[in-house]
Amino acid sequence: MQTRRHPKKMMIGFALILALCMMGAAGIGRYMIPFDRVLSILLSPVFNLEPGWTEVEKTVIWSIRVPRILLAVLIGAGLSVSGAALQALFANPLVSSHVLGVSYGAGFGAALGILLSENHFVIQGLAILFGMIAIGITYKIGHSKKGVQLYMLVLAGVIVGALFQALISFIQYVADPEEKLPSIVYWLMGSLGGTSLNDLKIGIPLIGIGILMIWCIRWHLNVLSLSEEEAHSMGVNLKLLRSMIIGATTMITAVAVSLSGIIGFVGLVIPHFARMIVGHEHRVLIPATILLGGIYLLVIDTMARSVTAAEIPLSVLTAIIGAPFFALLLRRTGGRWHD
Repeated sequence: MQTRRHPKKMMIGFALILALCMMGAAGIGRYMIPFDRVLSILLSPVFNLEPGWTEVEKTVIWSIRVPRILLAVLIGAGLSVSGAALQALFANPLVSSHVLGVSYGAGFGAALGILLSENHFVIQGLAILFGMIAIGITYKIGHSKKGVQLYMLVLAGVIVGALFQALISFIQYVADPEEKLPSIVYWLMGSLGGTSLNDLKIGIPLIGIGILMIWCIRWHLNVLSLSEEEAHSMGVNLKLLRSMIIGATTMITAVAVSLSGIIGFVGLVIPHFARMIVGHEHRVLIPATILLGGIYLLVIDTMARSVTAAEIPLSVLTAIIGAPFFALLLRRTGGRWHD
């Protein structure tokens, strides 16, 4: 496994960039707030500062932008680290959090929730529920007498994803074209508009636990390519390790989709970008992916809400930026994953 020099300095650099992006995003939008006022407002709970800002500016930052910024960083980090873990699990650079069908299962649950009720908690609850149902079906299909084979899981994920995509299309077909359909379509395209503190109460514990699980097993991700016997001789239980990865990535993806809709390319592109910078050693790659994923989705979300008068769906921007980058990466590497 190759890694670049000075990984600690790189992580500190990424963390500083993330902090600067978060402060910058707090002031950017259709209602612009100068950077010095943003900094003063953010520091005011800690230090007794002389108010040099208006109540409107304070409300915009604390009630609207801070929750959205935190959720963007959390979801970006979660989807990115899920992609990195799944790529290590399947030893395939084209794998992302969509591979097991969880995203489309959660998307169907949310679409069903919008069709049946306008209650935010019902929508989120159904999205998480059907995300879990999707992985359950995938696991059941992929299970054989020999146990769960990775290639069977991929094929099962494709089948389950296609099934739930068809069910999403059916929901759109039967939805009221004037009231329900626009909400379903816009939500499925991904957005953090309307983010509240209640979303953080759901996202931080659940996505945070998933990220922490992958963080704790990052030392073992390098041995996933070994056989059961070789891994066992090194003291690693491959079955348990694979189950932990699938469980953590499923929880992260289902909760992320329940909060923001389906956002593509984050879990596919960011792990590759992180490898270009820090190398393939997962002890360094995982924290780098977490930080870079948070930076990426935060920048994308800031662009989405500030470039035009109408907010641009996140999946549109992630695809516009991610697809050319990934094409350039393929041309540069010739499709090779390892150096």
